[in-house]
Amino acid sequence: MTIHIGMLLYPQLTQLDLTGPFEVLCAVPNAEVHLAWKTLEPVVADSKLALLPNTTLSACPQLDVLFVPGGVGQVALMNDPEVIDFLRSQGQTARYITSVCTGALLLGAAGLLAGYEAATHWAFMDLLPLFGARPVRRRVVVDRNRVTGGGVTAGIDFGLRLAAELSSETVAKEIQLGIEYDPDPPFRSGHPDVAEPAIVERVRARLDALVRRRNEQIRALL
Repeated sequence: MTIHIGMLLYPQLTQLDLTGPFEVLCAVPNAEVHLAWKTLEPVVADSKLALLPNTTLSACPQLDVLFVPGGVGQVALMNDPEVIDFLRSQGQTARYITSVCTGALLLGAAGLLAGYEAATHWAFMDLLPLFGARPVRRRVVVDRNRVTGGGVTAGIDFGLRLAAELSSETVAKEIQLGIEYDPDPPFRSGHPDVAEPAIVERVRARLDALVRRRNEQIRALL
């Protein structure tokens, strides 16, 4: 039986939020991945990489897995009726409702995280309770049928965890080996808990305006 996986595309998404999980999930046996947006025109990520939808929101079939990536373009979608209606409609019947990075904030805006544990990018964890979600500081958080990943690179961990749920742990391990996912970063600087304080301060300062903007927008929605 085909497993229909729907991945939302939108302008100025963070491409690795999408392409990391995509690389894993497209290898799940019997999976069909639907890259959905309002039109079939190329979507340009925040890094300027162009991505091509293969279905529209209106033509997307009923999904087994609903997935939302993050990115600065997520802000503009928080009160976009067409996108929010799509998420709510698909979320009513999807087996798994999922996200990576700030895609969790879009799930929250659609009312799909209230009462669930969830993860997002470390800089935006404090925004999750505004949607009634309980933030958990892990790379991947599974709470019943909600599966959420942390920031950007956590999408590969997320994809492997979901692949095990959709198929088996053995299949997930085979996919991991096939893509040679064996992380050995050159620096211990991937999270505020381990990065040098001066680096954390500079990165927080760069993200501060976006954090405040999202905070204000979320509060205006509530």
